[in-house]
Amino acid sequence: MEVSEVAIGVIFLTQVVFGVLGNSFLAYHYLLLYIMGCRLKFTDWILQHLVVANFLTLICKGIPETIADFGLKDFLDDFGCKFLLYLHRVGRGVSISSTSFLGVFQAITISPKCSRWAKVKVKSPCFISSCVYLSWILSFIANISIPMNMTARWSQRNMTNLKEYGYCSAVYVDKTTNILYVALLSSPDVLFMGLMLWSSSSMVSILYRHKQRMKHIHRSNFSLRSSLETRATKTILLLVSTFVCFYTLSCLLHASLALMNDPGWLLVNMATIVSGCFPTVIPFLLMNNDSHENPFCFTCAKNRKKITI
Repeated sequence: MEVSEVAIGVIFLTQVVFGVLGNSFLAYHYLLLYIMGCRLKFTDWILQHLVVANFLTLICKGIPETIADFGLKDFLDDFGCKFLLYLHRVGRGVSISSTSFLGVFQAITISPKCSRWAKVKVKSPCFISSCVYLSWILSFIANISIPMNMTARWSQRNMTNLKEYGYCSAVYVDKTTNILYVALLSSPDVLFMGLMLWSSSSMVSILYRHKQRMKHIHRSNFSLRSSLETRATKTILLLVSTFVCFYTLSCLLHASLALMNDPGWLLVNMATIVSGCFPTVIPFLLMNNDSHENPFCFTCAKNRKKITI
């Protein structure tokens, strides 16, 4: 076992430990608020799905990679290899869709009453909640080809048409098929990325116009409420922009892996590290931007009533 492998293994282990702890903290507080009968914002409900997706992404990829880099390569059979990578891809798909819906919902929420989105505001929670559930179903269906192309390292298949990914191997067919395969898997992600960019640009535009109007308004209930909405919107913008940065780099690395016949050890590990950055970092970004009346606040107000989505 080389020093470089140990170093990468330590990075994976650090990601998993901090990521699981951060997401467990979020899950604990949401569960606590639910038990106490507190009223949760709709953004909290979307974030709960994001937390589940983060767990799948971290555990199903980070833990096997950590074990492999610490020297135990052939610890999974065919079923384990296919199952873990499939769940990882499902979590990754739900992560991008949940982040996208979070941005879209906030953009609709803060849009002016006189805008064309005024009528959509009331029904948006119902629409987006259906979309979030549908994204789980579509993610399970869209990634069904992943188990078909993955196999354990010690499989009896002809090793000439396999390329190694640490503890698992992927079947290499030909370049044209691989390009079509990458395009098919990436098409839903491109759609959600487009929604993220649209919602982000809309929120920035709304915040700018709001800032211009607020120059002439001082202390009032309206200004206080607007300040809270602005703070929540900036938090979601931070979350969306962080995801876009990490995902764009991750997408480029995974596309390179899919198109290469013999991807190098460093490229494989870099792609995995970048994939684990978002689910690791995002809980701490949310907690850092937490405040008493922020939608991400975990303090239960006495006058809150329990609601169901």
